[in-house]
Amino acid sequence: MSAGSRASWRTPERREAAMAMALQGVTSMVNAGAMSGSGNLMDFLDEPFPDVGTYEDFHTIDWLREKSRDTDRHRKITSKSKESIWEFIKSLLDAWSGWVVMLLIGLLAGTLAGVIDLAVDWMTDLKEGVCLSAFWYSHEQCCWTSNETTFEDRDKCPLWQKWSELLVNQSEGASAYILNYLMYILWALLFAFLAVSLVRVFAPYACGSGIPEIKTILSGFIIRGYLGKWTLLIKTVTLVLVVSSGLSLGKEGPLVHVACCCGNFFSSLFSKYSKNEGKRREVLSAAAAAGVSVAFGAPIGGVLFSLEEVSYYFPLKTLWRSFFAALVAAFTLRSINPFGNSRLVLFYVEYHTPWYMAELFPFILLGVFGGLWGTLFIRCNIAWCRRRKTTRLGKYPVLEVIVVTAITAIIAYPNPYTRRSTSELISELFNDCGALESSQLCDYINDPNMTRPVDDIPDRPAGVGVYTAMWQLALALVFKIVITIFTFGMKIPSGLFIPSMAVGAMAGRMVGIGVEQLAYHHHDWIVFRNWCRPGADCVTPGLYAMVGAAACLGGVTRMTVSLVVIMFELTGGLEYIVPLMAAAVTSKWVADAFGKEGIYEAHIHLNGYPFLDVKDEFTHRTLATDVMRPRRGEPPLSVLTQDSMTVEDVETLIKETDYNGFPVVVSRDSERLIGFAQRRELILAIKNARQRQEGIVSNSILYFTEEPPELPANSPHPLKLRRVLNLSPFTVTDHTPMETVVDIFRKLGLRQCLVTRSGRLLGIITKKDVLRHMAQMANQDPESIMFN
Repeated sequence: MSAGSRASWRTPERREAAMAMALQGVTSMVNAGAMSGSGNLMDFLDEPFPDVGTYEDFHTIDWLREKSRDTDRHRKITSKSKESIWEFIKSLLDAWSGWVVMLLIGLLAGTLAGVIDLAVDWMTDLKEGVCLSAFWYSHEQCCWTSNETTFEDRDKCPLWQKWSELLVNQSEGASAYILNYLMYILWALLFAFLAVSLVRVFAPYACGSGIPEIKTILSGFIIRGYLGKWTLLIKTVTLVLVVSSGLSLGKEGPLVHVACCCGNFFSSLFSKYSKNEGKRREVLSAAAAAGVSVAFGAPIGGVLFSLEEVSYYFPLKTLWRSFFAALVAAFTLRSINPFGNSRLVLFYVEYHTPWYMAELFPFILLGVFGGLWGTLFIRCNIAWCRRRKTTRLGKYPVLEVIVVTAITAIIAYPNPYTRRSTSELISELFNDCGALESSQLCDYINDPNMTRPVDDIPDRPAGVGVYTAMWQLALALVFKIVITIFTFGMKIPSGLFIPSMAVGAMAGRMVGIGVEQLAYHHHDWIVFRNWCRPGADCVTPGLYAMVGAAACLGGVTRMTVSLVVIMFELTGGLEYIVPLMAAAVTSKWVADAFGKEGIYEAHIHLNGYPFLDVKDEFTHRTLATDVMRPRRGEPPLSVLTQDSMTVEDVETLIKETDYNGFPVVVSRDSERLIGFAQRRELILAIKNARQRQEGIVSNSILYFTEEPPELPANSPHPLKLRRVLNLSPFTVTDHTPMETVVDIFRKLGLRQCLVTRSGRLLGIITKKDVLRHMAQMANQDPESIMFN
């Protein structure tokens, strides 16, 4: 008797259960014997056992198998629905469960985004002062409630006091400035320290953007805990802290991670999704769309972002559900109204001037700048992150965050364009200069006595404030470019959308002001004479900021269609789609000339995740036999035979190897392929057989055929494991071109593929073998890639 069997007889309850099972087994043996002439067999695996079909951490799922399992489940539910009213109701509930999950994801994601926005506004202003009437009010909310606020001084009210006024009762002078400066730095350091400490202690997976890992998970990789409840809670809290600290990062990318955590939580409540990793990824694709929807107030852009940038498998049904989840999330955020302007979009603009064909030239130049900035950022950031991973720097994440925060706060405070939050900066750069604008970017000279020719344009010469703003913006641009390289990738939540847009918006606004002044001072040039009309503004600098923001974001992420849709949803500038398209395409072309990888793909490769990018092309003339294992000189492939190995033989093979599964052949002599058995399911099946089936010992023959092998009369009971065998593993011949194999792995989401010749097993190709081969063909060292 085996150890598992002996243990089952230690208590009376277990003895009774075992006896009942044995009696049930005798009945089934009699029935089986009547049909097949075998009277000593019990196949307990006709019923599913716990954990079957699950995957271990850092392993790839089998998409084909998950799809087949869901089809079987759906077929069973459909057939049962005709048996009774209750079964019919259950089938309806199953059909509607997907929409219910989307509704819940949208509600929770929208609520969390609204809370994050409100908390960030308050905590960002907390660095500069506090509201006396209610300390939880932001600066703007505080002055809204004040009866003494005037339109000219809308940012000043007695209820809002800076720290120098509150602590030493001084609002002006060097001592007040120094005190406010120190309080700004101290609050920033406190927020950053709390954030990195919470991430390090409670949820290490809450750091970073999350989009590279989301892309990897959606491609079929398992990273347990990455979308867990603790990660959701800590990422939400620390996201508020790091954005409020003033670091050069955004909340938009991490909000996609937060929404996917919501999707993972709700899908675990429904067995349809919790027990099928393929179906779960359909939910996560829709959750990613909801994340972008609430991050930017762009529901359609969110769906396109999920389709273009994040998702690996995106059927039509997922498109509809993504649309619904993004709609509910946007509606929820609009109900909360975190921006206080009754609008969903983050940077709503109203431009009153159309764009002209001649402006396409500066727009394309901004596209070139965006592509160059994207290339520079990706190369420098990846080099810095690689240094962090391979040197002692990575051992001190808390110190690194504190140092970068201190440098950021010290340099950012003196410049008004870096002191404020990045979202406010972008909003100001996008705005058109109207009669009510108080920004120094709108400090133009208005001289009613100025004599102008009749055909002159009404643009005005720039005043002192505009020139001051120009050099301050130039300093802010250099600072933002440098500091973002070191900030992205630290052990805190960090998004890249807003910093990239800020870089482009600053460059675009400066170009726009330059073109505007050129048009004013040289209106008689032929280009401006045909371009500008009397009685209308000629150039809108805010439009250049918007185009520059799109160009830089496209250069970093390599988005195109979704980027343009997000930008016009974000700003409401529907008629400016063509300039946005021109800048986005140019930035992608320029950036692709230096390297095909966007920032997310670069971080995926840096972390060594097994991700097959659908955008990569494989054009080398190699064959499956060049990539398969075993190679020449390597030990033969570890295989199982269909009816000649004992339980002990299989357990020894599992213990001595770390393969994910084993091909099953007729015999070692013939090597003719029967199927493929997963390692995890073999372990679980043998473990459950020892516990639940009497007579299974180490010497029991393990077989995968319908009929048991011919055994001597006194031999122990055999164990039938045909249920865990995949009888239709994907196979290719040894002369299949690798171009075809790579395409098969991408489009079918395979985790392994068997190589045969005339039905005889030759070897195996795994997803990691494909990735190593592609790296080798690209003249990279395949062993330098860390496959975790």
